[in-house]
Amino acid sequence: MFRKILIANRGEIALRVICACKDIGIKTVAVYSEADRHSLHVRFADEAICIGPAKSSLSYLNIASVMSAAEITNVDAVHPGYGFLSENADFAEVCDLSGIKFIGPRPKVIREMGLKQRARAIMEAAGVPILPGSRGVLSSTEEALALADKIGYPVMLKAAAGGGGRGMRIARTEEELPGLLVQAQSEAAAAFSSGDVYMEKLVEAPRHIEFQILADEHGAVEVLGERECSIQRRHQKLIEESPSPSVSAALRKRISEGLRTAMQSIGYTNAGTVEFLMDAKGNLHFIEVNARIQVEHPVTEFVTGIDLVKSQIHIAAGAPLTDILPNNIALNGHAIECRINAEHPRTFAPSPGRITGMNLPGGIGVRVDTAAYTDSVIPPYYDSLVAKLITHGMSREEAIQRMKRALSMFVIEGIHTSIPLHEQVLSDEDFLCGKFDTAFLTKMREKESKTPIAIHA
Repeated sequence: MFRKILIANRGEIALRVICACKDIGIKTVAVYSEADRHSLHVRFADEAICIGPAKSSLSYLNIASVMSAAEITNVDAVHPGYGFLSENADFAEVCDLSGIKFIGPRPKVIREMGLKQRARAIMEAAGVPILPGSRGVLSSTEEALALADKIGYPVMLKAAAGGGGRGMRIARTEEELPGLLVQAQSEAAAAFSSGDVYMEKLVEAPRHIEFQILADEHGAVEVLGERECSIQRRHQKLIEESPSPSVSAALRKRISEGLRTAMQSIGYTNAGTVEFLMDAKGNLHFIEVNARIQVEHPVTEFVTGIDLVKSQIHIAAGAPLTDILPNNIALNGHAIECRINAEHPRTFAPSPGRITGMNLPGGIGVRVDTAAYTDSVIPPYYDSLVAKLITHGMSREEAIQRMKRALSMFVIEGIHTSIPLHEQVLSDEDFLCGKFDTAFLTKMREKESKTPIAIHA
């Protein structure tokens, strides 16, 4: 097992990895930007090193700075969390060349999954359905126009190097495609240090479904069920749940079998998520592989009882899945996660600032993952996530009721948050009945005059 791990991230995921390491008995090193000097991951790690100014390109995305911290502190491994360098094959390769274990897939596999034509071919060969789209990143406006004409409008432009809704644009006509392509490329470059963009046929108002993967370094692959991630704004997830109310046991089994075959064929290791769009007929279409831990991983942990971050560490240390996972994995009950963001619940405008008061909900079946605290500052430089609120119940109805109770007891003062929006979603009849898709919030806004959001500072 590793002696010391550096966490190449910040905020709640850095703190989450520190907790997992403490459970195992591993020392930790936190890296931080000047803006995060007073963050909890800095306080609770065994060591902490400042790696640069607030701008992420000069700190959390600076491979040289992160690796210098790793070498100075003499760590055995690096956990990248999500975002930042988590799917950067060059970073994983530098770790390997430096004799430091990268807790994630091998560099070659990360690159393959980043090559969308390769990922699509792998999935298609394993019997996993795919969407029409580009065979790689778009090299020119002319190529984009020709492809869109071939597969038909509307089309989706997506950043090749990341997710979270950044670098994504929907083009519905030939006239608007060139301008939207430039916007997507610029946003992708700013968010991921890569302006590469690819194209897929747009499925109108789909459901967003993803499957959780764990794979050891001995060829074994396990699929830990699916998550429903359809409640989104600007292509960024707000609420996730497991299992999905739209996935049958038969569909889950069929997709899981295809994913095991696909992941084994490429030698995939560690944690990963395979994302799909579900059309109005209930058909799933592969869109991408996220070769890392996901923001929403706690809902899978609740329903399976498996600590995914600890599993990542054990896998990277060489343990087989048979030593990590139970013999029979079952989905027990239902879990829901609400992403509590520092933003206005109506306009989604960012709301950075100092938290003047905070109360975290508790009780049976309630979990809060956060690095925020009273008098902490939510900086304007990074993602607006303040906390993840997760509830679990024996049924979807019980999980929702617990979430309503937890949201009502979650107090964050001094900034705007998305809590009022979550409360409105969880009271919507269509959501309660499981009748929703990625256009849910747009449709809900049409009903706002009858159920206005109560805004709290």
